[in-house]
Amino acid sequence: MNIFDTLFFNIFQHYKPTHKKKANTIALYYITSLQCSLLLLSGLFVSAFLNEMNSGTMTSGNAWALFIMASIFLMFKNWIQYSGKKRKVLNAKLNSKQKPESYNIWLLWSLLFASILLSIIILIAL
Repeated sequence: MNIFDTLFFNIFQHYKPTHKKKANTIALYYITSLQCSLLLLSGLFVSAFLNEMNSGTMTSGNAWALFIMASIFLMFKNWIQYSGKKRKVLNAKLNSKQKPESYNIWLLWSLLFASILLSIIILIAL
């Protein structure tokens, strides 16, 4: 299991007692948003680096198109990975561990908002 699986199941298990039917959807939206914001953040860092190096490898429009295609790919990948049989297998692996990793829910949501905020700040600076 990777870190995104662990974060998904932390969100899923936090919302499972209160939102039984929507817990999977909330966790799915969270993990997809986190991955897309980290993808945007890394893309902006690469763009700023290449801009400083005076390298014109990709236009802004092509970069946004690539980001949108990668985001759609992430949505479908996460939907397939966390909606069916594979989620049940991963959940069984998580429950079979001696001590499952648990993160504070406020830390998880602040991680998402911090990555989005940092992306917006870098985007404005470019």
